[in-house]
Amino acid sequence: MSAAGRGATAQSTDRVIVVSRVISAPRELVFEAFTEVRHLSRWWGPEGFTTTTRAFEFRVGAEWEFVMHGPDGTDYQEWISWVEIAPPERIALRHGQFRDDPDTFESVITFAPDGSGETRIEMRTVFPSKELRDEAIERYHAIEGGRQTLSNLAAYVDEIARKGVEG
Repeated sequence: MSAAGRGATAQSTDRVIVVSRVISAPRELVFEAFTEVRHLSRWWGPEGFTTTTRAFEFRVGAEWEFVMHGPDGTDYQEWISWVEIAPPERIALRHGQFRDDPDTFESVITFAPDGSGETRIEMRTVFPSKELRDEAIERYHAIEGGRQTLSNLAAYVDEIARKGVEG
């Protein structure tokens, strides 16, 4: 087993996309990397993307406004509102391009212990329609992007865990 964990899996049904991965780190550390802005910009997004945060507050009802910069130079305006926070087990959120975006989708991210010191993270995303789910898959490569994002998270958590042990 690599230090970063086991590869991501994904499934898609009707309006839903589910991406999961086992990460070789305690869930408190994985949860922290997912919920603190100082960590998020270091790993968020698919391979080749970077993230610039414009505003961030992690509490129910608050928002994260950011721009994802694609490797081709395209900027993607993004907005997330936190709906539920249950540390270190669960986060529910609404995600769109902007507040009141009619195409906003909902995601639930769960963090579950999986073996000795490992965490199974699952991102379950529900779109307003099958058509919007299909567009996310076909136009934005949402399934592969989700796998890559969780792979980036695993690598980042592995890096900070090693620095904690070494430092």
